[in-house]
Amino acid sequence: MIKKKKTIPFEFVIENLYAANPVVKQMFGCHSIYVEDKIVLALRDKDDEDSGVWIGTSKEHHQSLKKDFPNMRSIKIFGPGTSGWQVLYKEDTDFETSVNKVCELILKGDERIGKVPKPRSKKKIRI
Repeated sequence: MIKKKKTIPFEFVIENLYAANPVVKQMFGCHSIYVEDKIVLALRDKDDEDSGVWIGTSKEHHQSLKKDFPNMRSIKIFGPGTSGWQVLYKEDTDFETSVNKVCELILKGDERIGKVPKPRSKKKIRI
């Protein structure tokens, strides 16, 4: 059986980040975008309120990012409360403008965007 590769939603994001040599990895029903050692964005296109471009950040940066992206909000599928991941929802009227702006910030090395993933633990094999 041939496994069909899923198309990457919002491909213009990859084009915008081309100069930073982004790496795209399929993960948990979305496509994660890495620049150097950081996961900066995730692209998700489903039929729900968390579809759009997810921004990898931390809670300490939410207030300043909210000034740049007024419609940015926490991911809801992670449960109630504030999430480190924030979303630019695909149905917002300023979606493309906001996504283009977040890409510009990434290219400029904005410290508010990006998370260094925790290293994977090596599985121990018991004999």
